[in-house]
Amino acid sequence: MPGESLPPAAQARLGQARGSGTWTSGLNVNEFAGLRSVGFEPVGQVMGSAVHNLAWWYRASIDCGYRRAFLGPGSATTITSGMQGAWSGYGAYVDTLYRARHTAMSRMAAECAALGGDGVVAVRLTVAPFQGSAHHLEFQAMGTAVRAAGGVRPGRVFLSHVSGQEFVKLIETGWVPVDLVMGTSVGVRHDDWRVNWSTGRFAPAQEVGGWTELVSVTRHEARARLLADAGRTGADGVVVSGVDLRVNERECRVADKQHDHVVETTILGTAIAEFRAPHRPIRPLTIMRLR
Repeated sequence: MPGESLPPAAQARLGQARGSGTWTSGLNVNEFAGLRSVGFEPVGQVMGSAVHNLAWWYRASIDCGYRRAFLGPGSATTITSGMQGAWSGYGAYVDTLYRARHTAMSRMAAECAALGGDGVVAVRLTVAPFQGSAHHLEFQAMGTAVRAAGGVRPGRVFLSHVSGQEFVKLIETGWVPVDLVMGTSVGVRHDDWRVNWSTGRFAPAQEVGGWTELVSVTRHEARARLLADAGRTGADGVVVSGVDLRVNERECRVADKQHDHVVETTILGTAIAEFRAPHRPIRPLTIMRLR
């Protein structure tokens, strides 16, 4: 039975929804009308969550790039976007971001399957401190499960961040959502003498090359990871929902009274595939006004 791997509370909630014969939805009126116009209907609001402890390695010191900046050739920006062992610094943090988000999304997809849905639209992924602690994070995925009116079922539950009306536009133009995909990267750069000279009190108006490099390299790595994640789905392309970039300054663990900058970049999107149906012209979406 679909949903057997879900927590007992989730199974009870879904059982109650199936027994009542009613459904809930996070869609607005326009989205609901648009879905019905292309042969889909909502079957219920679904969600998945996971709470993770970031553990000791998140708080432990990592190589700040000081050695690369002063003792080694080449770039002073260190990308730590993959788990390479216990001493990989933020690599373990990035690995947790992937695993926690995929766990939340998998549980949401399981709820969709338990309700007899074909996929989830308007998915929202959130990350928030749990119990006010920065070292404990709750990852939550929430969306509306939908089902096609016909008798043909997809091979797996699809997940998509696009709204109901955007989903209609994709279907109308011959595209279907496949899965939510993500690329995350963390870059660390020590504020070496070049950065300090460029940002000093008497520095002229100019580009801070070190910080530009940090942002560019981290974004590039996140995009590469996004494409790799999309590749596993077999999709033709990705509709990106947004690029989140966060910058933090911290005291260097190697050089006293000096600083590093840490950039975290996350790109979320929906992988889509062309179903190669004969082209149909786009027709206006159904719009219902209440006043």
